[in-house]
Amino acid sequence: MNAKYTPTTTHGAWGSGNPHLIVSSESGHQNVPLDRDLVRIGSSREVEVVLTGLDALHAEVHHDDFDEYVLVLHGPATTSARHQPIPSIGGKPGEILRSGARFVLGEWAFVFMREEFADHGLPYGGRQGGEGAHEHGQPHRPDYTGSHPVITPEMQSRAAR
Repeated sequence: MNAKYTPTTTHGAWGSGNPHLIVSSESGHQNVPLDRDLVRIGSSREVEVVLTGLDALHAEVHHDDFDEYVLVLHGPATTSARHQPIPSIGGKPGEILRSGARFVLGEWAFVFMREEFADHGLPYGGRQGGEGAHEHGQPHRPDYTGSHPVITPEMQSRAAR
């Protein structure tokens, strides 16, 4: 008999879960892997994600020591969350991205994606009921403060198995 695996935690290995941005506009879409500790977005040739119509440095996505991906804005944007100081990136105002988080910079729409097993959100598939529902806790987050290896596609593929 094959027992179905039920995840009880969303703490995967540091950088696992294929974190990426889906970037779209009227002309189509592309996937941008978040495979660095800092991915800058703007119109300058100095940034990692070059898009027309944006400020030279419009936004950044930081991969912090807690294995979170944090959006920091430098130009106008539409987001669904209020940005607040994030201690892990020096207190800059930002938004911790969860899988499905959406933001818009100019004519470009972005969606953050990361496989659920590594997203650090709610365990057991998220919220199960109404206001009075009991949420099961999950173990404390692992200590990611050691050296962070560069996550290669091969490593992500192995971690997802």
